[in-house]
Amino acid sequence: MSGAAGLKPEKTSNRGMLRSPLVDIVQFLVLLLIIGYLFSRGEANLGYNWQWYQVPPFIMRSVDGGLQAGPLLLGLGITLKISAISLLCAFPIGLITAVLRLSDLTMGRFLARGYLETVRNTPLLIQIFFIYFVLGPVLGLDRFPAAVLALSLFEGAYASEIFRSGILSVDQGQIEAAASLGLSRFNTFRLIVLPQAIRTILPPLTSQAISLIKDSALVSTIAIYDLTMQAQALISETFLTFEIWFTVAILYLVITITLSLCVAYLEKRLKRY
Repeated sequence: MSGAAGLKPEKTSNRGMLRSPLVDIVQFLVLLLIIGYLFSRGEANLGYNWQWYQVPPFIMRSVDGGLQAGPLLLGLGITLKISAISLLCAFPIGLITAVLRLSDLTMGRFLARGYLETVRNTPLLIQIFFIYFVLGPVLGLDRFPAAVLALSLFEGAYASEIFRSGILSVDQGQIEAAASLGLSRFNTFRLIVLPQAIRTILPPLTSQAISLIKDSALVSTIAIYDLTMQAQALISETFLTFEIWFTVAILYLVITITLSLCVAYLEKRLKRY
């Protein structure tokens, strides 16, 4: 915690943080209308035969009088599973890395810095290949755990900077007051610093979670049948390129907007207290 000494939180405006996600939804819908208008105007020149009626069975289909998930919905389930597990692993990795960077341990700062520079300065795709094809056979990792490990390490590096900025935003006087009351460093961090830092880091952590969901599309490169891989397989079978990719984009949009709305609600609840 010594790295926080002498630093005061900057006074920034909360206007951007308080903007409702509904504004982004409206802006995106307007953009969709504009794109739709342009497509309708250029459809004759494009020469593409739209077949949207074939898309619904890829999401949900009727089998023996009941509903069954289609390939895209199954792929979306894999995407959400990978993203959720990676997110749960990335946040502890980021928090531990941030604490090491702010600690008095020279070796801890060195390891944290080396991890950050390595991960942030290499492409995620290369990291996935390295973990799966190089470390996978050594550690006995299958496709799924290799993908989770790669995403966790990649997103954890960026989350660590968010955690570090949140820790540094807590006034140093409160840390000194906790020490004068006899609280240990661990209890000071757990009871004083972290609860206040959460309010600051919640919006950027949300953005990082959304980024993780989108980055998870790269796991299709190691033959994990997530949403992107299922879409590629369907396109190779049906040649419905634009319909399927637009549907995939909408599914990703629904997930990310839902996450933004949930966190916006949580942020309002935190501000009450």
